[in-house]
Amino acid sequence: MTTDFTPDSDTDSQRPRGHACVQSYLKTLDSSPGVYRMLDEKGAVLYVGKARNLRNRVSNYARPAGHSARISRMIADTASMMFLTTRTETEALLLEQNLIKQLKPRYNVLLRDDKSFPNILVAKDHSYPQIKKHRGAKSEKGAYYGPFASAGAVNRTLNQLQRVFLLRNCTDSTFETRTRPCLLYQIKRCSAPCVGHISKDDYAGLVHDAERFLQGRSTNVQSQLAKEMEEASEAMEFERAAALRDRIRALTQVQSNQGVNPQGVSEADVIALHMEGGQACVQVFFIRANQNWGNRDYYPRTGSGADAAEVLQAFLGQFYDNKEPPRMLLLSDDIEETELMSEALAERAGRKVEILVPQRGEKKELVANALRNARESLARRMAETATQTKLLAGLAEAFDLAAPPQRIEVYDNSHIQGTNAVGGMIVAGPEGLMKNQYRKFNIRGTDLTPGDDFGMMKEVLTRRFARLQKEDPDRERGMWPDLLLIDGGAGQVSAVHEIMAEMGVEDIAMVGVAKGIDRDAGKEEFHRTGKRPFALRHNDPVLYFVQRLRDEAHRFAIGTHRAKRAKGVSATPLDEVPGVGATRKRALLTHFGSAKAVSRAGLADLKAVDGISEGLAEKIYDFFHERG
Repeated sequence: MTTDFTPDSDTDSQRPRGHACVQSYLKTLDSSPGVYRMLDEKGAVLYVGKARNLRNRVSNYARPAGHSARISRMIADTASMMFLTTRTETEALLLEQNLIKQLKPRYNVLLRDDKSFPNILVAKDHSYPQIKKHRGAKSEKGAYYGPFASAGAVNRTLNQLQRVFLLRNCTDSTFETRTRPCLLYQIKRCSAPCVGHISKDDYAGLVHDAERFLQGRSTNVQSQLAKEMEEASEAMEFERAAALRDRIRALTQVQSNQGVNPQGVSEADVIALHMEGGQACVQVFFIRANQNWGNRDYYPRTGSGADAAEVLQAFLGQFYDNKEPPRMLLLSDDIEETELMSEALAERAGRKVEILVPQRGEKKELVANALRNARESLARRMAETATQTKLLAGLAEAFDLAAPPQRIEVYDNSHIQGTNAVGGMIVAGPEGLMKNQYRKFNIRGTDLTPGDDFGMMKEVLTRRFARLQKEDPDRERGMWPDLLLIDGGAGQVSAVHEIMAEMGVEDIAMVGVAKGIDRDAGKEEFHRTGKRPFALRHNDPVLYFVQRLRDEAHRFAIGTHRAKRAKGVSATPLDEVPGVGATRKRALLTHFGSAKAVSRAGLADLKAVDGISEGLAEKIYDFFHERG
């Protein structure tokens, strides 16, 4: 349980600033553990910190000397403070990281890219389990293996598993409707259980072997396969022996291509930090079942100059906020409070989590490898950032902007004769494309004429900027764009200008990008409100940059539209019937052949379907006949 309190004291005009402001709160504090927030004169959060003893911690800030330049700047900007008391310091640590992610204070270390990781799921709700990629909540019945660093790492592993264990990856509905083997069977990637080419028991044996492989017991699998091949050969079952030989070869190739596979580390995240020039890169390698399941790099904001220990501790707290930590973390640097962090992660995982900074042996080699990757990744990023800085400066010069834009938003729409219409927004800034900021907009307007691009753009921009005005009215969180790029000419720019004026947003630069007379790439014309259109020279890097942004927006909008269209194609009226999930939907389609036949079925016929109770049959019948 936490207690939130802000001391009642003087008004903002009377409250002192800086050290004196911090000093004024000391008399209200006790020795409780908790979290504190330092705010500027506008109420924006500057910093979130946690303390074992709030009074002692805050008194450190009240001293006028002995602080780093970063902390001194923060104290000088402080105009007020807020406090939350907690029962334990561990609780305070977890709360601190939650607040940092939520509030994004200027002086805190902040992990900006925090997507979930994919897993491999061996589904267990079918007689012939499916193996597939899974991301998100683990709500499906089955065994989960992961995390993997990326979708690519999962896809590679799935491909390997198919070659060795011949498991199906088709959906249950596809499985039920097949009458002959698919291409995967022809190229020896599936055992074709859909048409009875393998018995249920034999397929279950393949699933068992695949799971042993994912658990790191591949040597046992290989020994068992070799024994079975020898037995088949002795029994003169040469075709089966050849198939087992092919699987052994595939497994050997998989093992040789897995890269660094530690023998003495079965489960760990290897986390290395490299800092240079005020920037940081954290490299994370995922070791599971004695196998390297990929790596990811992260570039946390360093909070205006935090040291390595603080950066790494903040990274751990935020990284594992929504992920289950492994049993061991191998770090390149010590963190500020190792025991406390270990305790907090153990509380989250429900088991012990060990944090080590290895000094020798295989663990040290793993960390050294991750550190080398972090160093090289940061060097590449800094080079790319330098190039990007030049491009943004060139963009500001070309479009007469007051300063290089820090956030560019590019919009595009996609539809087919007005159907499945979507709007897409991509974002770019000093670090290149900011893909975690991309947004899609399903066009909701019912009064739009099919193909009305102006109407679609109005809906997209209205929704986008209405949300900005609600979430960041003071424009202090970096969510507002400095420049809008619109795919179109003078007409589109004029329409967008009117939309923005209606919303009271008239201080954001906007540029329309239109193809030239012959619509050749490289001869684009740029349109701005109240100014003559112009073009850039054919080999201008800024022109290439704008083209890339426009093409990326087009790619994103098209991809979103295709996904929506594909989802619409596979949708059936059964999706809307309460109580009919995937399993019952599959049973109904298998029994009747189509959703249309289900809608026409009589009550007695519906009751005859396996898994459909009398009550549910009545619901389905009433649903379709009340609609008709």
